[in-house]
Amino acid sequence: MQLLRGEAFDEFFHTFERTAYHLEVLDTYETPEESEPFQRFLAGEPDDYEWFKDWADNVHAIASSGKRMRRARVVTEPHTDYTRWSLVVAHQNIEAGEDIRYLPRHLIDPSELTTDDFWLFDDDLVAFTVFEPSGQFMGGALTRDPVIVGHCRTVWNRVWDRAVPHADYLES
Repeated sequence: MQLLRGEAFDEFFHTFERTAYHLEVLDTYETPEESEPFQRFLAGEPDDYEWFKDWADNVHAIASSGKRMRRARVVTEPHTDYTRWSLVVAHQNIEAGEDIRYLPRHLIDPSELTTDDFWLFDDDLVAFTVFEPSGQFMGGALTRDPVIVGHCRTVWNRVWDRAVPHADYLES
């Protein structure tokens, strides 16, 4: 595997050809760039989502070019504070063109998941997301190993097929 950071990792969002699928399996993330908006949410304060604009613009450009971005979140119920916040923030992703679904953790056997989040690009490249103990995102550990990619593709499809679209999940 190769660890790519910063712009080297971000480049994959400009060069993939068809699909970028993200599986999230953690209930809480503590990334520094989300700390302030998350604290505002917990305090009941409004958010202007300015901190999210670059990502939303990126997603919009990708979706407008005909490429597909999907995100599946495996979540514990009852929700953590972070999951409650991510359910609110998700409308930014969705409005930009990303499709997001949720799968309650109790509806899938842990052996059918990965323990790490990953991006699956064009069904032939996996980038496991890497975080420092502080929560700082470090980049992606990339592989094209067909066994690993095949396993991640199977996990992704299993979760996506069982997961519920964001709007439907909010209603349930």
